[in-house]
Amino acid sequence: MKLLHIDASILGGNSVSRQLSAAAVERLRKTIPNLDVTYRDISATPLSHLTGEHLAAAHGAAPETPAVREDIAASAVALDEFLAADIVVIGAPMYNFTIPSQLKAWIDRILVAGKTFKYSEKGVEGLADNKRVIVTISRGGFYGADTPAAAGEHLETYLRWVFGFIGVTNLEIIAADGIQVSPEQREKAVVGALAAAGTLQAATGQQAA
Repeated sequence: MKLLHIDASILGGNSVSRQLSAAAVERLRKTIPNLDVTYRDISATPLSHLTGEHLAAAHGAAPETPAVREDIAASAVALDEFLAADIVVIGAPMYNFTIPSQLKAWIDRILVAGKTFKYSEKGVEGLADNKRVIVTISRGGFYGADTPAAAGEHLETYLRWVFGFIGVTNLEIIAADGIQVSPEQREKAVVGALAAAGTLQAATGQQAA
């Protein structure tokens, strides 16, 4: 079984989302024999944002320059990694109410018509419904449905929509909330999220050991 581990935080060792994603992957290593893990740090080695030149060349509407050719090749690698994975674990911090731009650049490379979704007479059909996706989230404040800031939550809501669009409707979320509220709240949130990561099982729907 193959697992793709993505980290997007720019904070390195100080990142809560990285700590949680690492814990989730380590837990799955222990529960799934011979798990093959591919790691991509899209903060340390980011994909470039899409450009008109990239799209034109990719669709055969313009010649490929060396820079565009390199970018298209990097895009193909990212897509192939995603397509090959049975499980995807993503460390996703909230930056200014949404995902990091580095994560958006990666998402732009995996949402590809004919690969992860297709259009038909019935509408859009996701093609990635065979994948398990686990997202470890860190948020500085509280953004639950019953909070004043609920309307500003464009991290989890966006990711649920994006992955639902390509067929992953049972997105697994492990969240540490309020980590900037106080040191005590940060510790409480991280401990709780680490405990949740520690109960992940080899397959969704299993009871925690």
